[in-house]
Amino acid sequence: MESTFPVVDMGLLQTEKRTETMEKIKDACENWGFFELVNHGISNELLDTVENFTKGHYKKCMEQRFKEMVASKGLEAVQTEIDDLDWESTFFLKHLPVSNVYEVPDLEEKYRNVMKEFALKLEKLAENLLDLLCENLGLEQGYLKKAFYGSKGPTFGTKVSNYPPCPKPELIKGLRAHTDAGGIILLFQDDKVSGLQLLKDGNWIDVPPMKHSIVINLGDQLEVITNGKYKSIEHRVIAQQDGTRMSIASFYNPGSDAVIFPAPELIEKAEEENKLKYPKFVFEDYMKLYAGLKFQAKEPRFEAMKDMETTVNLGPIEIV
Repeated sequence: MESTFPVVDMGLLQTEKRTETMEKIKDACENWGFFELVNHGISNELLDTVENFTKGHYKKCMEQRFKEMVASKGLEAVQTEIDDLDWESTFFLKHLPVSNVYEVPDLEEKYRNVMKEFALKLEKLAENLLDLLCENLGLEQGYLKKAFYGSKGPTFGTKVSNYPPCPKPELIKGLRAHTDAGGIILLFQDDKVSGLQLLKDGNWIDVPPMKHSIVINLGDQLEVITNGKYKSIEHRVIAQQDGTRMSIASFYNPGSDAVIFPAPELIEKAEEENKLKYPKFVFEDYMKLYAGLKFQAKEPRFEAMKDMETTVNLGPIEIV
């Protein structure tokens, strides 16, 4: 197994190296829960524009507010580890089922339009990736997209974050360790200031900043649907003393009323002891639970959903 962080060149899927590239994606999903995409089809020009607007907006509208928050909480002078707060400045955009890009305050019109265009490109990329995962898992094309669909289609949104320089990075995390609750996450991150780390075999490993790449990671729902073949991985952001790190994470998640359960084909293929490891639940119920337990281990969340399952009859599992 390769020990360097997996980087997948999507351009190679159209060449004789397709099989090798699919194998690389499979290995990344099974052993890392993360990989970095290059040649993903989103133009460098669009990425540069998104980055420039995001950094400009932070400077103009958010930096001062963040400094005031730090001052009001006395965070420069902390002596002990802070475990109930993240050193980050964020805002959220919703794209699906309904966009709020034109309602979020303080954004320049051009920035709104650019984020809308970026979201459309990311949505296509997410759906393309889900089909590549289906192919690797031996599921029919479109299975994962359908599993996420619910009655109104998937939920898709973006968390725009800046991680300003932090005087005590050893005491305050940029973002505390967690797994992502949702489906597939597409991250456009700063290529100069690092900070993102994932937990692998008990060690924290840096996710390398690479210009114009998109980092992909898998959320809890893909772990459930693949019956544990793919895992969501704990990750965190280490605050840095120099430089502000930009992070634009887009979450392609199931619709709120989508019913999530392990794919029947994968259960049939599983070894006896792994026949059915994961519960069946409505995504919104999982999110309600996650909201209070985000920075804790995911296993008790799955257990809690199992307990709920016995009390809620979700009807027969539809074998597609």
